[in-house]
Parts: sequence; structure tokens; C-alpha cells
Amino acid sequence: MSQFVYRFGGGASDGKAGDKNLLGGKGANLAEMASIGLPVPPGFTISTEMCDRYYAEGERIPDDVCAEITDGITHIEGITGKIFGDPADPLLVSVRSGARVSMPGMMDTVLNLGLNDETVQGLAKASGDPRFAWDSYRRFIQMYGDVVLGVDHGLFEDALEIAKEDKGVHLDTDLDADDWQRLVARYKEIVAEELGRDFPTDPHDQLWGAVGAVFGSWQSERAKTYRRLHHIPGDWGTAVNVQAMVFGNLGDTSATGVAFTRDPSTGERAYYGEYLINAQGEDVVAGIRTPQYLTLAARERAGAKPLSMEEALPEVYGQLAGVFDTLERHYRDMQDIEFTVERGKLWMLQTRSGKRTAKAALRIAVDMAGEGLISEEEAVLRVDPAALDQLLHPTLDPDAPREVIAKGLPASPGAACGRAVFDADTAERWAGNGEKVILVRVETSPEDIHGMHAAEGILTARGGMTSHAAVVARGMGRPCVSGSAGIAIDYKSKLMRVGAGSSGREVKEGDVLTIDGSTGEVMLGEVPTVQPELVGDFGTLMGWADTKRRLRVRTNAETPNDCRTAREFGAEGIGLCRTEHMFFDPERITNVRQMILADSEAGRRAALEKLLPEQRADFTEIFRIMAGLPVTIRLLDPPLHEFLPHEEEEFAEVARASGLDVETLRRRAGELSESNPMLGHRGCRLGITYPEIYEMQARAIFEAAVAIVKETGEAPIPEVMVPLVATRAELAIIKALIDKTAEAVFAEAGARVDYLVGTMIELPRAALQAGAIAEEAEFFSFGTNDLTQTTLGVSRDDAGRFLTQYVEKGIFGRDPFVSIDVEGVGELIGIAAERGRKTRAGIKLGICGEHGGDPASIAFCEATGLDYVSASPYRVPIARLAAAQAALRKG
Repeated sequence: MSQFVYRFGGGASDGKAGDKNLLGGKGANLAEMASIGLPVPPGFTISTEMCDRYYAEGERIPDDVCAEITDGITHIEGITGKIFGDPADPLLVSVRSGARVSMPGMMDTVLNLGLNDETVQGLAKASGDPRFAWDSYRRFIQMYGDVVLGVDHGLFEDALEIAKEDKGVHLDTDLDADDWQRLVARYKEIVAEELGRDFPTDPHDQLWGAVGAVFGSWQSERAKTYRRLHHIPGDWGTAVNVQAMVFGNLGDTSATGVAFTRDPSTGERAYYGEYLINAQGEDVVAGIRTPQYLTLAARERAGAKPLSMEEALPEVYGQLAGVFDTLERHYRDMQDIEFTVERGKLWMLQTRSGKRTAKAALRIAVDMAGEGLISEEEAVLRVDPAALDQLLHPTLDPDAPREVIAKGLPASPGAACGRAVFDADTAERWAGNGEKVILVRVETSPEDIHGMHAAEGILTARGGMTSHAAVVARGMGRPCVSGSAGIAIDYKSKLMRVGAGSSGREVKEGDVLTIDGSTGEVMLGEVPTVQPELVGDFGTLMGWADTKRRLRVRTNAETPNDCRTAREFGAEGIGLCRTEHMFFDPERITNVRQMILADSEAGRRAALEKLLPEQRADFTEIFRIMAGLPVTIRLLDPPLHEFLPHEEEEFAEVARASGLDVETLRRRAGELSESNPMLGHRGCRLGITYPEIYEMQARAIFEAAVAIVKETGEAPIPEVMVPLVATRAELAIIKALIDKTAEAVFAEAGARVDYLVGTMIELPRAALQAGAIAEEAEFFSFGTNDLTQTTLGVSRDDAGRFLTQYVEKGIFGRDPFVSIDVEGVGELIGIAAERGRKTRAGIKLGICGEHGGDPASIAFCEATGLDYVSASPYRVPIARLAAAQAALRKG
């Protein structure tokens, strides 16, 4: 027969200590603390397996499990010597949730369960403190009424405030036993008024209701949202922990508190926490009373007057410090602890690995390795790669006031403040005059690149986490909030509206905004930011990580600043240099447009001659910065219409430069327009129809390479990437053009460099035909952004409208533009890698989509045996650490 209830306490447990999958995090740690002899109030855990059964049984607790729970209550009674429901000296219990991973505040808890009009009298007599007994009873009715019965919590709070006003006091602690007794009567009236029935008085009925409510809270909207945001599977379920109550509100020798074995903000090896005398646990976390410092040193640093626990309860504090050390040695990690002191007796209510900032995580990992608690490998595994974003970008001052007016997607981390502007030209002009600006757009396009570069941050009304704005902003290290659906942008009036009606707000051009790309918040006015400091622990841990990883880490970069930033962050080359970004430079765009709108090869070549020295200068600088490292340069990829003029003045400018009339240019622009440019005349198709474009780019690459050889004596390693290849024939034609151009340049320069020609695999056909394509390609770079689009038939710029619902409904485990769709896109990558290697054993394989900075996608790349990943500059450290962790977990 299946077991669903596991007991702990009295120095022992049912032998399941540490099994978080079965007992949940809280239950597993309670069992473990009990088994190593720490003072844990006795109790039992109803396993996570029961959570699924609870829903399968129609949200009821089956009879066989009720019997197990009853036996669990008997177990607690045997250890405490108290009887559940005894009117003379009642056993009271807490009922708490406990998922596999911590979900703070997401699920429900009930304390002081077992009280009624008879047992409260017994509690008063047994404790010798009627005030405590009636205070506990009103707490129970309030919590049970809210959590189990669904009565509005605010009704109880209002009644409490009225009681304090009637007595002329401000603090709960100023109310006496008679006050609490009257409030209990009022609370019961509230329940009856709201529900049409009396508050339940039978302790066993109370218990079944509380257990059901905790299981039910697993499917609450807030819990589902939390799971979605933190990628927690919905079928894990929660456990329920039932435990004998111990009371921190039994006078001045009683207390309750929360503590960390190290400082969770800085990682300093010092006890950190707060406590309250004569209180229950929710008083500390709910802010009902101002907590006091745990240690004397912390109190003195803060200049606070109330005594620390170290001073007020020195003997118990000494016991607690010993428990801290025991737990940290046992779990070999910084612990987050809840404790209660009942009349001088210490009780441990919870321990778990503590949440910490990225700065603290680095210091704790490095310090613990230095202390011999963990190995270097374990230290590398302890730090969440995604948390490194906190270290690499400015963050908002946590103590500064802020007025949040809108919220969108946290598309690119960091915080930025500046004046709102609504077009890229204004952004560039204002920034050139020394103004800090936030570029506000409905959505960005490649033409906005100069404004995005000039801006401190970017805000868009549309677009998802991998929209143009998000991808480019991350590459530049610019904070970005995308898809802020609550804002409306009026380009003509140059203003942004937030909300509607009298409560709506308007932000005009020049008004100051602050955006937080880590939370998605948009704030009015300036909120001070804090600049990150990459301290020594960062370098130490990253050094360890680099010795553990197999995957190489490159960067996606095309500007000198991005290249330098990436090298500083440890990039081992460039995996994607997008040449189209260079074409959008305001000083070049007219020549680019002249080339596109020309109606003959001669006209195109004339414009390309003007672009050649500029492209050559770009590549020369990149090769200089990335000296000795591979640089993968993607030839022109986007459809030509993206470069075309839109305004009358722009057409006139191109007409002057080309000698053509405006009407001819307009006709040519119409000929180039496409219904679905994502699948149209772009990538290698441009090289096939207009080979002179790729010829110019190849010449610029090779002339830059030989120039660097002559300048430094060190040969760069160019890798020329042909985009959007679907057939071997396409690549063969363009590779022949590249090779011919290279030989011509080498002959002219009297010098040569080694180079590779490869392709970006971004079409399902290319993945399936990888064996044939590898006959021409010397490397594959998987363009996972477009491969995801073409495999799923979903535009990443429009998917934000429905992808969230797909994730919420479990159709996708995660947004496939954020983390690789392993079953679909991943399968194609695996096929292409296998077939490519079969044709060309030494073929170099990497990815260069946004997935290159996602830890889960990097783990997939490690498992698939790719050679490198390429990420935006500010995600290079994340990729380095994630690659090390993937290698260590693999094996």
C-alpha cells in the first residue's frame, strides 16, 4: 500500500530525509534537521505525490490518507504529551506548504490550528497567559478565514484597526486579553456575515480544510505565474507539512526570527537576520512590527537602539549560532533559517539554501571553496549564470523612491535614465549634444540602429523578448523594456500615453523616464542607478569555470566598442559579425540606397566602390581588436527593402547622389517591396542575383586581413559566412566567388591569410541537406533565431501576442525564442551536426542566435557536441559559466 505521510521529530524521521522530490524542500529539510539531532517541533509531511491524487480525487483527501494523517497527529501527541482538541491542554499545529523548490509567498500557511471556544480556555490556563491564548485564537481565525474560507483579509484588518482606535492605542501589543476576546467574537461575526455559516470549531474539520487549502494553493493564479516565470513544472506538486506549534508570543523570553548564515547581499561571512520578542513568525515578515537586529555588530552599524538578540537573549543566541554552523557544514551552503524561541527554548522551523545577490553568490562560492567546504567544481555549479547580469549592468538604487507608470518585458538587463525621444535621429542628435535619452518606439527596425546606439535605453510598445529591440539592445548592452502593452505612442505629437481617462498619464518628448530592463518597469522621472563593480571573486570563479568547460565562447559583435567589451568579458572570437548593421551608418546609408536602387550592375558597382573603403576600415578595426582570434563575418543578409528610403527628403537625397529622378527611384523601390520579406529575397539569394555585393564584401574582408598581417605580423582568422543557404548549389556558386576574390586580393597584396568559408544553417532544408552542403562548407553556424522561426512558422516579432499563453498552457515549456526548442529545432541541429560531420569530419559547429547566451540552450549545445556558442557581449560571462556547468553536469 502506498505511503503518503512521513513523520519526523523526537530526534528521528521516517528515513526520507533529503528527498525533496517526495517531501518538498521544507519537509525534506525538517526531516533532515530532526535526524541530525537539532531541536525541531515534531510533525509529519504529506508528500508531493498526494498533490496529484488530491486533484485526481476531485479536490478531496481520500479516506486512506485521512487515516495516515490521523496517525501522524497521534505521533505528534506522543512526543509533545498534548492531545489535539483537548480542552484542558490542547495540541495546536501549523499547516504549511512545501514545494520541491522555494516559492516564497506563493502558497498558503495556517498557524494555531486546533483552537475553538473551549481549547482557547485550556491554552490560557496551561500557559498561564490569557492574553497570549486569545491573541493566538484571533490570529487563527484571521488566517484560516482568509486562506481556507476565502474571507477578505482586509475585513479582519479593518476590525483590528477599529479595536485599536477604540482603545486609543497604536500597536497590537497594547491590546490585552479582554480586547482580543472581543475581537475574536467580531471575527466570528465577520465569517458568519460573509459566508452565511459559522466558523468551524471541530479541530479535525479545521485540519482537513487547511490541508485541502494548501494543496489547492498549488493551482492558484499567483503560484502558476511564479512557476511560469521560474520554469517550475506544474506536475511537481506541493507537499503539506503539519507540525506542532511552538510559540514566540509567550512573553519576553519568547521570540521568533529569520536569519541567514552569511550576508545574502554581500556574501560576507557574518550572521544576518532579524527577530522579534513576543511575536509569531508572520509578524517579522509582514512588517506589523519593526524587527530588531540579530547581532550586536549589525545593531551598532545601523545605529539602532532596540537590543539585538545577541544582547537580549544571549544564551539562546549562543545556541542559535551553534545551529547556524552545524547547518552550514551539513548542507555546505549558506542557509536561510526560521526559528522560534518559546520561553527560552530554541526551536528550528525551517532551513533552506538562501537566496542571494549575484555579488554574494560569487563571494560565498569562492569563500567556501577556500574554506574547504566545497570544491572548485561545486563552486562553479553554485552560481546561477543568469544572475551575472546583475554584475554587468547598472542597477537601480534599491533605496531610491520610484513612480512606476507602466510595465513591459524585461528584454535587456540594466537600468537607464534619460529624456524620452521618439525617433532615432533625435536620439542621436540629442545624445551628440550631451543629453541622455531613452528611445521610445512602437517597435524598432534596423533603421533605428544609430538611435539605439546613442540612447541610454530603449522602450517599445510591441515586441517580445527576442524582438529586434531586445536582440540589438542586448548586443549593445543597452537596457530595454519591450512589449509594454499599456502604452500608446503618438509619433506626430511626440508623446506617449499611459492608461486612459482621468488616471492616464502623458509623457512628452523631453520628459525624463527611467527604465529597468531587469524587471520591465517604466518609471517617471529620474531614479538613481548604481554602477556595477566586477570584484576579484568574479575573476576567480570565471577562471575556474574556464578550466572546466569544453565549449568555446564567442560574441555577436560588429562595432569596435562591442568587440572590446566582449574581449574584456572573455570572448574567444566573434561568432557573428552582422555586416548590415554597418550599412545603416548615417554617413553610408545614401550610398547603400544608391546601390540598391540602381537598375544596372554598373550603377550598383559605382555605389559599391564608395562603400568598399568603409567596409574595409570596419573589418580592419575588428581584426585589430580581435587579434589572433577567429572572426565570423556574415555577408549581407536582410532583404534590400529594409534599407530603402521612406520620406520625401530621403528619396531626394538618393536622387542627388545617383543622378536619377525621384520617380524612377520610387518605381524601383516598389519593385523591391516584398509581401513576406522574412522568406523572400534575402541572404545568399542576394549574392546569387547581385554577386557584386558579396564580391565587394569579400574584397573588404581580405584586404583588411592582409593589412593587419602587414601591420602587426599576426594573421587574423576570417571565417566568411554565407546566410540563408538552402542548397549545396547556392553555396558552391558563392564560395567560388569568395575564393576568386581572395586569390585576387592576395596576388595584389603579395600576402595571404588562411580563411574558412561556411554557412549559417537557418532553414529546415539546410539542416536536412547538411551532408551535401558540408561538401562546400568548412563550418556551420546555426542561426537559431531564424531556424526557430522557419521551423515553427512563427515570427519572433509578432509571437509575443500569443506565446505567453502557449507557455502558460504548457504547449511550450519555455518561450522557444529564449530557450531552444529541443524537440523540434534541436532535432534539426542534431541531424545537421551528424550529417555534416559524416561528410567533413573536422567541420566546425557553433550557434550564433540569441540562444547562445541562454544556459539551458548552452547545455543542449554541450550535449550535442558543438564546438562553440556565440552570445552578445554582455552575455559572454553567462555563456562561459553556463558552458562550464554543462560540462561538469555531463560528466
